[in-house]
Amino acid sequence: MFAALLEAAGARVMLVPTIAIEPPDSWAPLDAALAEEHDWVVFTSVNGVAMVRRRVEATGLGRASLERSRLAAIGPATAGALADWGLTAEVVPGEYVAEGLLARLRPVIAKGDRVLLPRAAETRDVLARGLTAYGARVTEVAAYRTRPATEHAGGLREALGQGRVDVVTFTSSSTVRSFCALFGEAELPQLLRGVTVACIGPITRATAQGRGLATQIVPEDYTIPALARAIVTHFEPARS
Repeated sequence: MFAALLEAAGARVMLVPTIAIEPPDSWAPLDAALAEEHDWVVFTSVNGVAMVRRRVEATGLGRASLERSRLAAIGPATAGALADWGLTAEVVPGEYVAEGLLARLRPVIAKGDRVLLPRAAETRDVLARGLTAYGARVTEVAAYRTRPATEHAGGLREALGQGRVDVVTFTSSSTVRSFCALFGEAELPQLLRGVTVACIGPITRATAQGRGLATQIVPEDYTIPALARAIVTHFEPARS
C-alpha cells in the first residue's frame, strides 16, 4: 500500500525490505498462552495479528478464547487486520505508539485483569511494565521475530552512491536498525548525504537519531497513509 500511494503521487519507488518476518523460535509459548483465558489481548502490530491468526488457523485452537477476550490495537492498521479476521478492537488510541495505547488502556484495565501481549521477540517493554503497574497480570509471548534482510544491500548501496535516491523511509525501529546494519558507520553518512529521511513516528525517529540519522519528515498521524502524504507535501515545492 505504501509504495502504491507514493507511485500514485508520481514517485518512483525502490522497494528494499530491510527486515524479514519469521516464526518465533518455538510456537509452544504462544500455543500455551492462546489455550488460556484472558480478559484482554493487546496487539501492537499488523504482524502480530497475522502471526497469531496463522497459528490459530494452523492448530484450530485459540479462536474462541480470543472472541471472549476484549481486544486492543495500537492503531487503525492493526485494528483493520483484526477486523479482516472477524474480530473487533475495543480500544484503539489516538496516538499510535505504545505510550498512547497504555494511556488509553488506563481507565479500562482493572486490577488483576489477565492481559496477553503477543509481540515481536525483540521489542520495547513499555506496555508490559505499564500494565503491570496498573495491577494487571501480564503474559508476554513472542508471536514472531524479525531478522535483517540483506538480499538487496548491493543494489541499495549502488542507488545511494549514484545519487538516485531522494528519500529513505522507515516504518519501524527495526527497519532503521537493519538498514544501518547493512553499512559501516563510516560509509553511511556519505551514502545518505543529501538524502531526506522520513520516519513513521517519534519512536522510529528516536531510533534513527540514535544511529546518527537526522529525520526531516514525521507525519502528525503515525500511519502509512499519513507518512506518504507527508513525503508528498515535503517535496511539492520542488515539483512546482
